[in-house]
Amino acid sequence: MERGTREAAEHIISAIRSRLDDNPGPFVVALDGASGVGKSTLAAVLTVELGASVVHTDDFFASHMTGAEWDACTAAQKANLAIDWQRLRGEALEPLRAGREASWHPFDFASYAYATGSGLTKDVVTRQPTKVIVLDGVYSSRPELIDLIDLSVLVEASTAVRRQRHDKREATDQAQWHRRWDEAEDYYFAHVRPPQSYDLVVRTGLASP
Repeated sequence: MERGTREAAEHIISAIRSRLDDNPGPFVVALDGASGVGKSTLAAVLTVELGASVVHTDDFFASHMTGAEWDACTAAQKANLAIDWQRLRGEALEPLRAGREASWHPFDFASYAYATGSGLTKDVVTRQPTKVIVLDGVYSSRPELIDLIDLSVLVEASTAVRRQRHDKREATDQAQWHRRWDEAEDYYFAHVRPPQSYDLVVRTGLASP
């Protein structure tokens, strides 16, 4: 594991543990950050170290627009519409915060089913209300969700590192992907949730000594 990622995980775990004394749980930590910063890697560490359950915001990707309709939106509109925060809130966060099992149908990325039926798979994802719940994904700290979040974390990395990680992971047309999504993320982190609005900011992407 990269030194920066290891140190970031340690900072997050320390921040969670320091707050758990006054919070019996479920304790919700949001790992927010642009594509490729290492959010899912950190979420996996928290799962092992704290026995956390993970909710991925990608499961709640907005599914009501065609690609052409999406491309016609402004950066502000894209940032507002990228995830279905109402469904994320109602189907995942509210039940888990209340100590109940949560279940939902994830977005169907396999067919990229824009405007085709519900756009969701037939599979059902289920999560239990563990003491720590990790909300993993860009837009996870949206203002409409913040009352359900106990710790908001912004994960950062250099643009070069982020692009390298993302492009290695995604088997898609990279130029098209960045053209379609980067401006939404840029707007979100500049205007909706700037760095100073988070409880904690950590950085990954540093090489191990």
